[in-house]
Amino acid sequence: MIKAGIIGGAGYTGGELIRLLINHPDVDIAYVNSSSNAGNYVYEVHTDLFGDTDLRFTGEVSTDIDVIFLCVAHGDAKKFLAANPMPSSVKIVDLSQDFRIKGTSPEGTGFVYGLPEINKQAIQTATQIANPGCFATCLQLGLLPLAANGLLTDELHITGVTGSTGAGQKPTSSTHFSWRSNNLSVYKAFEHQHLKEITQSVVQLQPDYKKAINFIPYRGDFARGIIANIHTKFSGTEEEAVALYQKFYQGQPFTHVSTQNIDLKQVVNTNKCLVHVEKHGEYLLVMSIIDNLLKGASGQAVQNMNLMFGIPETAGLMLKPVAF
Repeated sequence: MIKAGIIGGAGYTGGELIRLLINHPDVDIAYVNSSSNAGNYVYEVHTDLFGDTDLRFTGEVSTDIDVIFLCVAHGDAKKFLAANPMPSSVKIVDLSQDFRIKGTSPEGTGFVYGLPEINKQAIQTATQIANPGCFATCLQLGLLPLAANGLLTDELHITGVTGSTGAGQKPTSSTHFSWRSNNLSVYKAFEHQHLKEITQSVVQLQPDYKKAINFIPYRGDFARGIIANIHTKFSGTEEEAVALYQKFYQGQPFTHVSTQNIDLKQVVNTNKCLVHVEKHGEYLLVMSIIDNLLKGASGQAVQNMNLMFGIPETAGLMLKPVAF
């Protein structure tokens, strides 16, 4: 059994990770660290786990594990690893953004960007994974088949709507129910932090791409999920685009190309990404949907762990969508 430690286990991504790992056939959770909740039962914070586990939070950190998951705030992963060096035998999966961009810091040199659909071979031999961001995952999986075939020739225009859990567990004015309910708003227009990740992966597959990626994110009045729409000029037919996407994702267990329109309830509570493409005049419209807490965070982290340890990629992740 793989012995796992979780740092920052009281937040949304920590809670989802615990939920996945207590049901994983190949994993034992050695500890769940949360300094503010040390001594409390996990189910006292993550009430959905009542009856599923008797784990308690701890304020201690042990290196007697096989893998450690960092479910901490952006900037805190670097601080944690500086204060708690891990032996080379411990694999690291960081869910923050600290090590996602290559070349930004010497301490991030050994991290592999953990998007399995393009980096699976590197992930399988890695010891340190930078887990992608939620919007970054959703948008990249909508774009990368075009980039891999050198077919991004014009600017990209993207809109995406995310649920309130994407903002984290700490309440804010823009996650308060009375504000969020029956409401919609734009934030970080053209400046979202995940644009760096998206650009990095697009250029990895299509090095000559220099056009703008115009992204307008929205806060949605729901809790979980991301739906994104991408449109760009495309000279081929709709049938050619569908075939291109199907070929690119052939053999990928969690990313699927639908010939029908897609909706969030098909992916919420799963590690799936669904993609749908349509041709409208000279433009290709690409729709992409994920659960921001699973394929966009904790589910993808488990997928990466599975690949790193050479066990089935889908282990612990065959989850039923909400659907209705």
